[in-house]
Amino acid sequence: MGASATLSTPTLAVRAGDQVTTTVTIRNAGGIVDRFAIDVIGPPARWATATPDNVNLLPDESTTITITFAPPRSAEVPAGTLPFGVRVFSQEDPEGSVMTEGELAVEPFDELTAEIVPAKVEGASGATFEVAVENSGNQPASLVLAASDPEAEVRFAFAHPELTLAPGTTAYVRLRVKPIRRFLRGQPVRHPFKVVVTPATGAAVTAEATYVQRQLLPKWVLPALAILLAFLLVVIALWFTVLKPAVRSAATDAAAKQSADIKQVAQSAQQNAVGAQKQAGEAKGNADRALRAQGVDPAQPAAADPTVPVRSAAPPAPAVVPFDTRIAADAPIDSDPRRFKEFPYVVPDGKTLQVTDLILQNPRADAGTLRVVRRNRDDRTTMFEFGLGNFRDLDHHWVEALTFTAGESVVLAVSCQNPVEKGDCTPAISLSGRLEG
Repeated sequence: MGASATLSTPTLAVRAGDQVTTTVTIRNAGGIVDRFAIDVIGPPARWATATPDNVNLLPDESTTITITFAPPRSAEVPAGTLPFGVRVFSQEDPEGSVMTEGELAVEPFDELTAEIVPAKVEGASGATFEVAVENSGNQPASLVLAASDPEAEVRFAFAHPELTLAPGTTAYVRLRVKPIRRFLRGQPVRHPFKVVVTPATGAAVTAEATYVQRQLLPKWVLPALAILLAFLLVVIALWFTVLKPAVRSAATDAAAKQSADIKQVAQSAQQNAVGAQKQAGEAKGNADRALRAQGVDPAQPAAADPTVPVRSAAPPAPAVVPFDTRIAADAPIDSDPRRFKEFPYVVPDGKTLQVTDLILQNPRADAGTLRVVRRNRDDRTTMFEFGLGNFRDLDHHWVEALTFTAGESVVLAVSCQNPVEKGDCTPAISLSGRLEG
């Protein structure tokens, strides 16, 4: 028999950034002098030290080893209870090596930072900022974002006013700032504002930025209008002093000549009209006599020709309605990154889907791969493929819409490689456009 080990305190608690100690009593249960190596295994092993880490013991001799746990204050140290073991390895009798087990409870802590980028933006009708929020704590943070300015002269709109951040992750939230009142011209006006990020637990953090409101009219407009006005005045002066008298004289001569020509043409046309009227009367009389010779009364209306096709009314134009839907995934963890869980949207029969906007969402910072696939009865095509760890929100817009016909599918395919404690992957895509038919 090699050794025995007894842990004095099998259940420990510590705050990240602090340290806690316990002791292990080791006894040489063999019959010879033995050398024992001591180490810690399990998730807390990277923060643990054994002092000393090896000892020599005579038969039936015992000693005490100090085990120190010092987890750093970092998002990489998860909050919760972590099992560990203290292993005592016998050099002379390896089969007599032993291990004693315990638990280390790491207490949660919150640590948030927020920054608005860029810190200053200029615009006549509004500006776009991004709020970067980082969770440096060791537990997920549920956050609410709100913005305000001291003069209440601007409006704020967040793309995502509420979000949840996993430990050690950063989210970028788009913020649109618009002035309540605009002005055509004048000096720029500064609107300082702040964004408050409030977590469900812990203290709120604040970030500040400035929106500089400019005049609606560009600076070059007034000089250009002055030059244009001067040009128009010159043209008007030339018209009344030089061009108008010359044009009037030429117009008078041309009108007199044109009047004489028109009078001559009118007289000739009148003579031709009289002759044509006489010929038309003679032709009508001849046609009536020919009809009577055939037994047809020319005073009766002609019957419709059954051989002439009747033009049908044009078919109604297809109906067009706005389209907006969200495909959400709930993919289980899979150790094989080549295997995907699919979540389809099928275009209804008789409809055509025109997609102009595609927004990809990964609010929980899942790990794995996301694909957007076009699928029909004959084949399937992967349109996009993204690593889930590379984005939180990603927008795509098309001037020429992507067209999906009836029966085709837009498929969200997810291969989830989350750690076990994080659970399933829940990314989503939002489609916007129009549905025709």
